[in-house]
Amino acid sequence: MKNFLIVFAVLAIGLQTKAQDLFDILENETPQTKSYTTSTFKGTRILNGHSIENRKKGILEFVISHRFGRVNLGAEELYGLDQSNIRFAFEYGIIDDIMIGVGRSSFDKTYDAFLKYKVLKQSEGKNSFPFTVSLFGSVAHKTLKDFDPEDEPSFSERLFYTSQLLIARKFSSGVSIQIMPSYIHRNSVKIAEDSNDIFAIGIGGRVKLTKRISVNGEYHYTINPLESIDASNSLAFGIDIETGGHVFQIILSNSITMIEKSFITESTDDFFEGDVHLGFNISRAFQFGKHKKKKLQKMKESEQ
Repeated sequence: MKNFLIVFAVLAIGLQTKAQDLFDILENETPQTKSYTTSTFKGTRILNGHSIENRKKGILEFVISHRFGRVNLGAEELYGLDQSNIRFAFEYGIIDDIMIGVGRSSFDKTYDAFLKYKVLKQSEGKNSFPFTVSLFGSVAHKTLKDFDPEDEPSFSERLFYTSQLLIARKFSSGVSIQIMPSYIHRNSVKIAEDSNDIFAIGIGGRVKLTKRISVNGEYHYTINPLESIDASNSLAFGIDIETGGHVFQIILSNSITMIEKSFITESTDDFFEGDVHLGFNISRAFQFGKHKKKKLQKMKESEQ
């Protein structure tokens, strides 16, 4: 019995030593660096709304967005193509995680500016994190003269503010989902029953079909819609086509506007009743600074 216990003790010590050696090997083989997820979405927009993606530092992007009239207007209006809303914008990456932009929309002759800051990033490896989080804030100023000259609103009364928390996860190389809690504040409202503060929740997604093509969807549910209009929740479907220096998006939506304060709170058409607007977003990126070709090529490769 004594000899058995001695042999057992020796074997136990030997196994413990082997196990410790195995743990040391596994620990050495485990990645100690953090790998960040890239290209959750192909561009800076899902469709109408912003994605968590930013332009890289030194990249200036020129964006043109169009939304035509309803396709159910028929041949007399060329299925909506005779009508058009347009937005031009310049958007710039200050650093990789901070992007700014300014734009002008024909709808309500509105000027807007925004800032987007990526605060957390989806990653793998040491101290991994499951999703990416961006903060988005914008201000818009309506300049359309749709008021009585004797009752002209002040500059501040025609301002609108939007704040969003953009939370996205890339589940695989082909599937990404984003949710968007949103808050819109209007400095003035049409009627007393309208709330100055509107809350909404959005969801969007991307499914990659090929290296350069994906299909996207986006929906925004307004929790406390405006009472002065027959508001509808914004819904859109579209296709992303990446062609080197720009991303081209073809969109079908019940919203005719392209900034958050408008398409989230002021959409009035019913997608499933045929009130569908054909539209597109097209962007062109330009690199400023040193190593222009190298950086622009890296950006193109990351979008694929």
